[in-house]
Amino acid sequence: MADTNLGNTQYFNTKPEQEIPVKEVLDLVYNAMEEKGYNPVSQIVGYIMSGDPTYITSHKGARSMIMKVERDELVEELLYEYIKNRPWE
Repeated sequence: MADTNLGNTQYFNTKPEQEIPVKEVLDLVYNAMEEKGYNPVSQIVGYIMSGDPTYITSHKGARSMIMKVERDELVEELLYEYIKNRPWE
């Protein structure tokens, strides 16, 4: 006989989506843009400034990947990498 106790809330656990590091998202997007013949820097800047995902190609899932990351996180990662790789002399 099935449990008919409707007073209890049941919930279904799923594995959370695997979070991909922002750097990997940017690498994927950059490479997809290059493969399609776009200027990746211009297109990524357009996306960051406007929030319009059509700046990013859907090739290799790049558009859906970049939309999973907040735009301020993209700027933070880009700035972090710039500062990390810049000799401040």
